[in-house]
Amino acid sequence: MKLKNFGNYGYKYIYLSFSLIVSFWAISLFALFMAASSGIGQTNLASSFGYKLLNDFWAGTGIALLFFPLYLLFFFIKKPIGNILIKVLFCVFIIGQFALVKYHLTTLVNLGADLLGYSFDDMFTTVSASESLSLLYFLPFVIFPLLFFGVNYGFNKFTNERQIFASAIILVLVFGSAKIIFSESSETDHQNKMYYLGADIYRFQQEKNLMNAYNLSGRNDYPLLKPFQNSKDVLSPFFNIQEEKPNIVFIIVEGLGGEFVGKNDYRGFTPYIDSLIQKSLYWENFVSNSGRTFGVLSSLLGSLPYGEKGFLEQNPLPSHFSLISVLKANDYTTSFYGGDNSSFDRKINFLEYNEIDHIIDENSFGPEYVKTQTNAGGFSWGYPDEEVFKKTLAEMDDKKMPRLDIVMTLTNHEPFDFPSKSVYLTKVDSILKSKQILGVKKVEILAYKDIFASLLYTDKSIENFMKAYAKRPEFENTIFIITGDHRLIPIAQKDKLCRFHVPLLIYSPMLKKPEKFKSISSHWDVTPSLLAFLMNNYKFNKLKETSWMSQGLDTAKQFRNIHQIPMMRYKGGINDFIFRDYFYADGELFKINENFGTIKVNEPELLKMAADSLLEFKKLNAYLTKKNRIFPDSLNIYTQPAVQFTEEQMATIKDVTKGLTYDQTFLVAREFAFKKDYKNARLLCDYILNEFPNYTDARTLKGRTLAWEGNFKNAEEQLLNVLKRTPYYDDNYLALLDLYWWSKRDEKAIGIAEKAKEHEIKNPEIGFKLAQAYQRMDNLNDASKVMDSILKQYPTNETYINFKKSLK
Repeated sequence: MKLKNFGNYGYKYIYLSFSLIVSFWAISLFALFMAASSGIGQTNLASSFGYKLLNDFWAGTGIALLFFPLYLLFFFIKKPIGNILIKVLFCVFIIGQFALVKYHLTTLVNLGADLLGYSFDDMFTTVSASESLSLLYFLPFVIFPLLFFGVNYGFNKFTNERQIFASAIILVLVFGSAKIIFSESSETDHQNKMYYLGADIYRFQQEKNLMNAYNLSGRNDYPLLKPFQNSKDVLSPFFNIQEEKPNIVFIIVEGLGGEFVGKNDYRGFTPYIDSLIQKSLYWENFVSNSGRTFGVLSSLLGSLPYGEKGFLEQNPLPSHFSLISVLKANDYTTSFYGGDNSSFDRKINFLEYNEIDHIIDENSFGPEYVKTQTNAGGFSWGYPDEEVFKKTLAEMDDKKMPRLDIVMTLTNHEPFDFPSKSVYLTKVDSILKSKQILGVKKVEILAYKDIFASLLYTDKSIENFMKAYAKRPEFENTIFIITGDHRLIPIAQKDKLCRFHVPLLIYSPMLKKPEKFKSISSHWDVTPSLLAFLMNNYKFNKLKETSWMSQGLDTAKQFRNIHQIPMMRYKGGINDFIFRDYFYADGELFKINENFGTIKVNEPELLKMAADSLLEFKKLNAYLTKKNRIFPDSLNIYTQPAVQFTEEQMATIKDVTKGLTYDQTFLVAREFAFKKDYKNARLLCDYILNEFPNYTDARTLKGRTLAWEGNFKNAEEQLLNVLKRTPYYDDNYLALLDLYWWSKRDEKAIGIAEKAKEHEIKNPEIGFKLAQAYQRMDNLNDASKVMDSILKQYPTNETYINFKKSLK
């Protein structure tokens, strides 16, 4: 009897397992339908669906086998609980599979170990940008679990144990044979998304363990350290050198892949950049070192290794220097301009470590600038490209020359919203109707119409910026460097290499003539070559040692590669490698042709050589970053490390912040401050600011605690720092006005209040504190005028009424 009960219990599990597999199949069918309806499609729909069925079957079978021991355990404890638990777990897998399919439909890449490289806030920001969250959006997350229960009900009602057992045997034999025969079914696009996520995270952890096991204790050298005199100046032959140091402008274009410029496949939607190519030094076979934005600043401006999940993700950052810090040490005014929050991807941590003078980000734009409208989910990345360039030009007027200006665009990113979008969509239609020869079918352009409109908008924004800059007196002595951070992700990729293929243009009125180069170089090569050029031709404090990851740009006109270029596709994944004229990716080897296309090759010796070389780089990368062996602290005169905590301070931090988010930690810091425990309040503020330098409330609280202790000088320094970072944050103005009251500096209070007025800060308390400052200075007339304007808006406020009466 017990054996029969066990058999029935076991068959119920088989029913549940088949229901899971059928649900996976339904989700794959949905994915193919959505891809085809959006115009993405598959080269062979039938084979693609077959491969997905195959992989879904084995993924479902694997999940079933994994949880069977747990199900079995409840046979001896309480059978109904085991049944309910497995149903819940399988529903979680179904919801997870659908979420991952949605991610793939948006980005055209599978989500893998890169999930581990992003904070919850960063993931929420990215998802909010890509999707408009609504009730309709969440409906399939309910439908597919309901389908699972419906299928399970059908199996139980309309089949018997023999039928389901025989079906299971047949399917295992059929799908097992198919897995062996059709090796192409293992390609990434066809894999079950839950399986890919799990397998990629497992691979990442295995690799992490391997790197941790690698003996880092037996060496203390700095393997990258080389004399600067060994750096080759390859750019001088192309320039007419002037006496004054040149201004440098970097334009880092979101998603600008090499396929979208020049004569490449998706040509025709960057007309201005294409015209600039004809006047520039242009590297057409150029690559980014990362597959997303997280790696561009450290690679392009620092030629730095990756660390475990991207260089900027390390906290604290290893000792290093960059183009920013070296130019700042040579009297350049250094500035960064972006329309989003500079805390995203920890950009601000890198910029501030290198002591950049000015960071202009989302917090720095006034009401005269138009922010990108929010999507249906209420999300906006920040300010669109045209506004960023306008802000850049406005800010330049007050900056001492020579300047290093770094501009990052962001409009070419989901959700591809920007001002006057309808105008640019019409322009896409005009291009499609024209006789212009395109590199792809028009139906493909229409499938991604928003994206191509966005490219046109960004291109026009760059054109407007360059034309306005050309009217400035310093234009003749400026070098412009334009590149992409990575290739646009939401448009299908022809191969794995094109994810990294971006253009590099160096344009300047100082150029002798334009040139095109077919040789391969990467972002790692830009700073070494630029600094070699500057130091060889201008009055610079010479670098004695360098620690670049690469030796500099290759200016050979013929196709060749003299570099070894490992690339981090996503945070945590260094699986791509350019080696000679070969591209190694995910254990496969491809030959690169001079048009930067690839073809898979079977060359076992070269495959092993590439795999071994990449492994050696991974070991080097781990040693450099884990042991802080990029550049010696003793030689680093260029940068400002984050606050370093003592062991005692770290113990306090860990004890107080255990299980807390940074926002919750701030509330604890505020409680400390209210209890007059200013030391621990500031300790927690520093802890927060090490991670988020633009956490305005924390920096303001730190300034307030210093003021409460009477340390007015340092308090003012902190609060003015906040003002510089976020000039439209009203609480900081109030904190400064209080500070100047307590320190009896009412003249400064009036200046701060005027600045608030200039920035159109709408807070009556600022005006009230200004009136109080006038009163303390016996300027009752101006105090009365200020109060009159406040009382017009708040005529019933007793505090304001009584103060106004006291002025008589």
